[in-house]
Amino acid sequence: MMKSIQMVDLQSQYQKIKDKIDKAVIEVIESAQFINGPAVKQFSENLSTYLSVKNVIPCANGTDALQIAMMALNLQPGDEVILPAFTYVATAEVIALLKLKPVLVDVNPETFLIDISKIEPAITSKTKAIVPVHLFGQCADMEQIMAIAAKHHLYVIEDTAQAIGADYTFNDGKKMKAGTIGTIGATSFFPSKNLGCMGDGGAMFTNDDELAKRLKMMANHGQSVQYQHDEIGVNSRLDTIQAAILNIKLNYLDDYAKSRNEVADFYDNALIGLTNIKIPKRVPHSNHVFHQYTLKVKNNDRDELRKFLAEKNIPSMVYYPIPLHFQKAYKTEKELPITEDLCKHVISLPISTEMDKEQLTYIVSNVIEFCNK
Repeated sequence: MMKSIQMVDLQSQYQKIKDKIDKAVIEVIESAQFINGPAVKQFSENLSTYLSVKNVIPCANGTDALQIAMMALNLQPGDEVILPAFTYVATAEVIALLKLKPVLVDVNPETFLIDISKIEPAITSKTKAIVPVHLFGQCADMEQIMAIAAKHHLYVIEDTAQAIGADYTFNDGKKMKAGTIGTIGATSFFPSKNLGCMGDGGAMFTNDDELAKRLKMMANHGQSVQYQHDEIGVNSRLDTIQAAILNIKLNYLDDYAKSRNEVADFYDNALIGLTNIKIPKRVPHSNHVFHQYTLKVKNNDRDELRKFLAEKNIPSMVYYPIPLHFQKAYKTEKELPITEDLCKHVISLPISTEMDKEQLTYIVSNVIEFCNK
């Protein structure tokens, strides 16, 4: 009997490394060092080495990572921050929470990444930062973004929650990891992420040592010395147990990306010939770690396809069904036609490190059956 299909099979992933995970967790419990225990520092150092970045500052979740990044850059109420409209709400949420102004720009219809041509026209005298989102597992065009940022003296905060481990390749052949190119990188370790813990977790990256000190201080109640609070900060920590789990899973991150690419290749080869389905475009400047495998369905059949797959016990997801600028909290009259179109037509198929050929064959056969109806 075929194994039940899940969007992300975390249970099977855990079973493969169960002994190592259990041992790491038990060691933390036995040490009783639940807050800022040795595993937190160890994970920070290990991730720093993996990313080839000087500083990794862990925190409680990916949303906090974005917020603390903006606090550390001393952005002030009324400052404008440019971000893509086609993204999860957290990217805009932290901007609004800090009384900054989120400036939404449209995305490329093929890659779903921020449209570089839309950035400069959105820059005003109040613009202070750009937040490119490395959506679904590949990098936005950071070389061009960094050039625009340098020209206009702007900060760049990379939202790499969906693309940790991805490599960006510059025109001269130099490679850097997603999240390590801009002023600050921010990521999430939510369980379903490519590098996910078993609860909440996040981190910030920077090559600027002074900025790293501010990030660390901001995440720790605004104190660099205990009981001396120089600035208003927040309380945002990565639990020691989660750090211990991440220390184990980090060793498998490249293998996870390889497995996800094998799933994506299977989907690509099976679905590329369908006229009413568009497979994901892979950009030339970045490899893809496939946090999601996202199709565009033509002819307004997306919801029908999702219903058809559900009847066959095949899960799917829509990221994101409502554009940010249509949400009550962020409503604007600005027209963002590409984002609006994508929200009507995208659908993500299951992609997981533990998927087998039987599951994949079943999924694609049903997608093909729907398309050929």
